[in-house]
Amino acid sequence: MAPIAPVDEYSRRLAVRQAAAAARERTHIHLGNAKVATFIGALIYGAVTLGGDPSVMVFAAAAAAYLALAVWHELTIRALTRAQAAVRFYMDGTARIEDRWIGTGATGERFRDGRHPYADDLDVFGSGSLFQLVSGARTPMGEERLAAWLSSAAAISEIRERQSRIAGLRTRIDLRERIAVVNAGARRRIAPAPLIAWAEAAPSMPALLRPVIVLLALAFAGAVIVMLRGGSGWPIAFLLPIDLALLWWLARRANAIVEGLSSATESAGLDLLSRVICEIEREPFDDAAVVALAARLKATGDGVAASRGIATLARVSDWADSRHNVFARLLEIPALFTVQVAYAAQSWRSRHGRAVRDWVDAVGEMEALLSLSGYSYEHPADPFPELLEPGDEGASFDGADLAHPLLPRATAVSNSVGLGPSSPRAPFDSADSASGVSFAQGRLKPSRPTRILIVSGSNMSGKSTLMRTVGLNAVLALAGAPVRASRLRLTPLAVGTCLRHTDSLHEGRSGFYTEVLRIRLICDLLDGPRPVLFLFDELLSGTNSKDRRIAAEGLVRMMLARRAIGMVTTHDLALTEIAAIFPGQVRNVHLQDHVEDGQMRFDYKLRDGIITHSNALELMRMIGLDV
Repeated sequence: MAPIAPVDEYSRRLAVRQAAAAARERTHIHLGNAKVATFIGALIYGAVTLGGDPSVMVFAAAAAAYLALAVWHELTIRALTRAQAAVRFYMDGTARIEDRWIGTGATGERFRDGRHPYADDLDVFGSGSLFQLVSGARTPMGEERLAAWLSSAAAISEIRERQSRIAGLRTRIDLRERIAVVNAGARRRIAPAPLIAWAEAAPSMPALLRPVIVLLALAFAGAVIVMLRGGSGWPIAFLLPIDLALLWWLARRANAIVEGLSSATESAGLDLLSRVICEIEREPFDDAAVVALAARLKATGDGVAASRGIATLARVSDWADSRHNVFARLLEIPALFTVQVAYAAQSWRSRHGRAVRDWVDAVGEMEALLSLSGYSYEHPADPFPELLEPGDEGASFDGADLAHPLLPRATAVSNSVGLGPSSPRAPFDSADSASGVSFAQGRLKPSRPTRILIVSGSNMSGKSTLMRTVGLNAVLALAGAPVRASRLRLTPLAVGTCLRHTDSLHEGRSGFYTEVLRIRLICDLLDGPRPVLFLFDELLSGTNSKDRRIAAEGLVRMMLARRAIGMVTTHDLALTEIAAIFPGQVRNVHLQDHVEDGQMRFDYKLRDGIITHSNALELMRMIGLDV
């Protein structure tokens, strides 16, 4: 039996969830009407019997009925909210499959860094970004872990382990849905790093005083009851200075503990985290690697599951947040409220504090894996890349039928790109051209190792898109995710790009100077532990042709000497002469266009050799400029 296509499975589940949401909506309306009717009925009965002898039992029955309806209504509203969140989960999933996903989900804007070697150029974060496409994380730690994976390459062993875990989680649709539905999919405030720091802090309150504090609070409450019943007020007069002295002694330390917890998170955020962990804990995993990860959440040294431990902390956090309430302030002296909360927090910290780091790490890891497993499930044609051990010949990138992951599949044009020494199993054909390169159906087939491609082409021919296609698929591969290709083999790489370089009035920099600084940043990667994959778009376009030609040759020479691989696009055909200086290692390829029916046409296919014409004048004439 053929597997059900993801879009069909989502459609089936969406119909079920929509029916459930509609049923709860009807119940919600009926219960709201019933509450109103009960209230109005009680008013009418009171008006009719006014001046007579109304039955207390009738009012009591009406009050009981209203209370029961209110509870039922509240539960129905919560169920409706969850059902609507499930509907949204499958609608968003269908939108991703059908390439209608831009504008849905978290953008990861907070992870943008202009000095990152490739994230801005490749649209890793922001609206319409790779992060927005793949992220299904509901907690900050999940988003942070996924952002970290998309921002830096992992070791081969770690990438392979991620691939195994993603494959094991790929069909866990129910788990991804339940995590999306908890707390109706809300994203609450949790600061993982401050929470870990707070949990691991040393105790600052004397533990032996906690029983004394509890007894003093109980004694004060008893003294108040005695006085209200006509007894003496001397016990209160005796206890009050003791409470004030303890409050003066412990207030600063108590406030530090409570404020530290409040600044790290909120009770609603901890409640969400607890619910997410609970869903992970109750999932029966069978893949060994995933089982080992989930086991880190199921129990601590004292046998308490992570979800229960976090739920307890959520209650303590709720108490901490309520200390500003007027009633809590009234209890500050008689009950030593803040001190009591601080002791409860310290007790929790002593019991579970050392486990929080591992809990946060495991949740972040699991949510990042679930995000990528969802991406893998929704893109079944995308394979996992093959990671190659780096050899003496340096970096390698061998991709067949690469397409841009952020473009609709129906319109994205694929090309094949090979850089560096080919894998022994690479099905490259022998060369059939004088330059040693052949092309068939958008596929580059080098007979000798090609380390750098110089891509020439006219305006709008797709040079920048080609660069982003290579870069984004490398990012996905090095994060452990599937790639938009029929096959990709590569060694571990450090990706560096220079695709966007505009002037900055605020910083007083020209576009050329901005580009030079960017190239300097990428050259710094050459000193790192991994070989570099560089992508330079319109290299040094801000200077004159002579300087551009000399500087470009120097950069290419340096990249080759440092065993980097990469691509350079250009409008300046003088740069294509560099290939003759480094035969075999540097090759010229191009993207072309043609005019048809008065319109500029592009096929976005990579071809051997140098572009033979420019479309700049033609474009200007097409819009009515007399040139």
